Amino acid sequence: MKLKPFTQQLRTVLTSSLAIFSLFSTANATAAESTLDGILSSGELKFCFESGYLPFEMTDKNGRYVGFDIDIAKQMARSIDVKFVPVNTAWDGIIPALKTGKCDFIGGMTITPKRNVSVNFAQPYIEVGQTVLISPKLADKITSYRDLNNAQYTVATQMGTTGAQAAKKYLYNAKIDLYETSADAALQIANGQADAFVYDLPYNSMYEAQHQGKVIHLDESFTFEPLGWAVRQQDPDFLNFLNNFLRQIKGDGTYQRIYDKWFKSDKWVDSIQ
Repeated sequence: MKLKPFTQQLRTVLTSSLAIFSLFSTANATAAESTLDGILSSGELKFCFESGYLPFEMTDKNGRYVGFDIDIAKQMARSIDVKFVPVNTAWDGIIPALKTGKCDFIGGMTITPKRNVSVNFAQPYIEVGQTVLISPKLADKITSYRDLNNAQYTVATQMGTTGAQAAKKYLYNAKIDLYETSADAALQIANGQADAFVYDLPYNSMYEAQHQGKVIHLDESFTFEPLGWAVRQQDPDFLNFLNNFLRQIKGDGTYQRIYDKWFKSDKWVDSIQ
C-alpha cells in the first residue's frame, strides 16, 4: 500500500523530467540554427540594400547592381563558395525584410541605439557623417549647417534615415521635407523646392561631382556615424563570421582595393543610371 503512491510519484517526476529535457533540447536546436548554416545549405548569400546610395549601392546603365557594398558582399560570397544574391529593398521596409528572412544581412546601415533594439550589428566597416548640400544662391549666406536652423529655410532629406534624424535634431527651426529616396530629396534643390539637402558625406561628395554648378557641398560632417552590417538577433555564429571576414579583408588588402575603386576614383560615375 505504501509502494503505490511512491511509484506514481516516481512516474510523475520522470514524466516531468522528460518534458523539461525535451523542451531544452528543442530550444538548443533552435538556437543552433544560424544564418550561416542556412547560407551554406542553400548555397546563396542574400544581401539587402537600397540602390541609389552613392557610392555604396547603385544600379548601372545595364541594370546591374554595383558599388562599394556590393563588391564587398560579392567577395564575402566568394570566400565561402556560395552565390551572391542582391535584394534591392525600399529603406523603410528593409529591417522587416531582414526579420522575415528575405535576406541574410543589411548593408549601408548606420548603427544607432534605436536600430540596435531590433537588429544586431557586426563591427563597423566604415565611418561616415551627415553633411549638407546647398543651393548656389545661398553660397554667401550659408557657411555651416547651423546657418540653416532658421524658419526661412527648407531642408530636404530621405525619410527613415539618419539624415532625417539629424535634420530634425539640429535644424529644428527649419522646415524639414521628407522624400522616399535620396535622389528625390537632393533633386529638390535644383527644382527650387528646397534650400538644402542633408545626407551622408560620401553620397553628397559624389552628388556634387555629378552636378557641378547646381549644388555646393559643405563637406564638414556634423555627426558621427559608423556603418555596420545588420543581422537578425540571437545569431552569434553569423556575427562572428562577419567580424572575422572584415578583419581578414582589411588585413590582406582586399578592403583597401575596393575602397580605392569607389572612393578615390570617379571612373565608375559615367556607368551609373
